[in-house]
Amino acid sequence: MDYLLLKYIHVLGAIVILGTGTGIAFFMLMAHRTQDAAFVARTAGVVVVADLLFTASAVAIQPVTGYLLADMMGVPLGSGWLGLALALYVVAGAFWLPVVWIQMRMRDLARSAAASGQALPQAYHRLYRIWFLCGFPGFGSVMAILWLMIARPAL
Repeated sequence: MDYLLLKYIHVLGAIVILGTGTGIAFFMLMAHRTQDAAFVARTAGVVVVADLLFTASAVAIQPVTGYLLADMMGVPLGSGWLGLALALYVVAGAFWLPVVWIQMRMRDLARSAAASGQALPQAYHRLYRIWFLCGFPGFGSVMAILWLMIARPAL
């Protein structure tokens, strides 16, 4: 495969991960602020689909394109900035995977509350706090990876 095409696909994957993550966080936060169970349920439903469709696809493509690029450039996977980027990728994934499940559970709790005409339950609010806190290391890792990809610092 052509180096520039492979790099384009890799960068596009990074953009999708960062953009989808940012959009999901924004829409979930804004829906949560309304405390409207029906609105939260609809928003969380769309967020889950977006995460599974866009984020998961890009997350699957990144290691493949990254490996191929490293191989073409002759950069060992565990060395320097690339080794740190891979470690951060694992950190991001360790926070993203539970977040997907949390979003599904928040969606289900909001749907149940909306169907019964009740407020969002305590279980929803507990999950929301966990979801919110997971965003910092998960999103921070992705931001750091992007910087490492661009700067390629000598480490």
